[in-house]
Amino acid sequence: MPKSKVRKKTAYTPPADRRTPVKIKAAGPSHPLYLIVMFGLMVIGLVWLVLNYIAGPKIPFLTDLGNWNFAIGFALIIGGLFMTMKWR
Repeated sequence: MPKSKVRKKTAYTPPADRRTPVKIKAAGPSHPLYLIVMFGLMVIGLVWLVLNYIAGPKIPFLTDLGNWNFAIGFALIIGGLFMTMKWR
């Protein structure tokens, strides 16, 4: 069987007059309040879980929540961790 011909293609480069430069706005650092809320959520979630383990049966509203205490504590921690993705 004969070998097929190999085509040589040049890389496409758009004409110079059609290129428009795009200016990207440089993002500055995060606001200090953002950092306080971010770390605050993580610390409050950790304190919630530790408080549940240490003094859970002695505090009435923690006893009423039962296993939802784990969901609340981890939700606070995960909320703070999600905020780290936007931190600059």
